[in-house]
Amino acid sequence: MYWQPHFLERSVAEQCFEQLNQELDWQQQKIRMFGREVLQPRLQAWCGDAVYTYSGLTMQPDPWSPTLQVIRQQLVSLLDVNFNSVLANQYRNGHDYMGWHQDNEPELGEQPVIASVSLGAPRRFVLRHRQTKEKREYLLTSGSLLVMAGELQHYWQHTVPKTRRPTAARINLTFREIMG
Repeated sequence: MYWQPHFLERSVAEQCFEQLNQELDWQQQKIRMFGREVLQPRLQAWCGDAVYTYSGLTMQPDPWSPTLQVIRQQLVSLLDVNFNSVLANQYRNGHDYMGWHQDNEPELGEQPVIASVSLGAPRRFVLRHRQTKEKREYLLTSGSLLVMAGELQHYWQHTVPKTRRPTAARINLTFREIMG
């Protein structure tokens, strides 16, 4: 795992947040959890060059927005990974969340590289080892970059938990390379 708290300068992160609010087609999708369909507890947009399927949901990509293209280029230069898609999550407030999961779909490959860029309000990000239950916590602030790579998805789960504290909106961009 790699963490860079100041990947984007504060003013650039604020500008990207505002632009992506306007540029992306935010949707609240239904997914299959524990055998039933439920609305995701956040808004999402899928952009790029590939179709993506998880939790019974198949997402057709929207085109890259200008803001996403700029961030993508910076990540490709820094990490030397050909990111061909991005899942954008918008957490409208502290009630929106992402439950415990692993990004281990077959189309991500054996050792996926997921580059996560945070914009807007800070939120907790927690990793939990699948066997030892050890936890590691990070406060993802606006402009931060967290990269999950190697065997991390095999041994660790992660979450963005709910919070009761009043919190403003946050956008998280998870850049991926879809294989095939």
